[in-house]
Amino acid sequence: MKRRKLIAGNWKMFGTLAENEARLTSLSAAIPTLEVDWAVFPSLAHLGACQSVLQRLPNGAHVHLGAQTLAAQEGFGAFTGEVSAAMLADFGVRYALIGHSERRSLFGESDAVCLQKFQAATHAGLVPILCVGETLAERDAGATESVIERQLNAIVASVGAEGFGHALIAYEPVWAIGSGRAATKEQAIDVHRFIRTRLGKVSDIMADSVRILYGGSVKPANAKDLFSAEDIDGGLIGGASLNAADFCAIGAAAISA
Repeated sequence: MKRRKLIAGNWKMFGTLAENEARLTSLSAAIPTLEVDWAVFPSLAHLGACQSVLQRLPNGAHVHLGAQTLAAQEGFGAFTGEVSAAMLADFGVRYALIGHSERRSLFGESDAVCLQKFQAATHAGLVPILCVGETLAERDAGATESVIERQLNAIVASVGAEGFGHALIAYEPVWAIGSGRAATKEQAIDVHRFIRTRLGKVSDIMADSVRILYGGSVKPANAKDLFSAEDIDGGLIGGASLNAADFCAIGAAAISA
């Protein structure tokens, strides 16, 4: 099955208003075709400003907004400092990252919390992007598949094929994030294939249609090689998405892969 690639930029806790506008302006000007989907994940504080910029850019409508995180609680309530999926949907956000490795490791988000957030996003009409991946210690211990299966099971066992039908997965080898050390193409392919095979135990149709992004130090130099693999359907880009030229080059690589 031919799956449409998604190029998503996770800006993490980086960027000023001026820097974000410059990035979006460059991206809008450089989008060569509509053969791939584009999304950016600015900080929650900058979502409004980025929305305004995209609304006035020529190709802005083709760049979707995503949230880096959201509240586990649904709807509205007395949860100071939190932003609910309903609020994000009301604002026009399309995607939401669930279980990014930094949320898991730095903020203690468990598989159970990830499930709550996944369900909250789905119920509000957002598209969850479930992040899964192993640490260096887990890879060296030969536990890559068991770790990822546990992270997948925490969601799939509760929501099933139907609940996962409109979600995406991002494989992020934790040991490759921010280290400049990318997994080899073969390592990435092996894990993407494992994820799709595991989903196939629940539903062949869902496994064939779900998009699986690679999120481990994707750069212009390795993007085309990675994206040419059958089971890699785009990228969740970190550091390289902060450089407009690099981000656009990665998107161009996805188109030509």
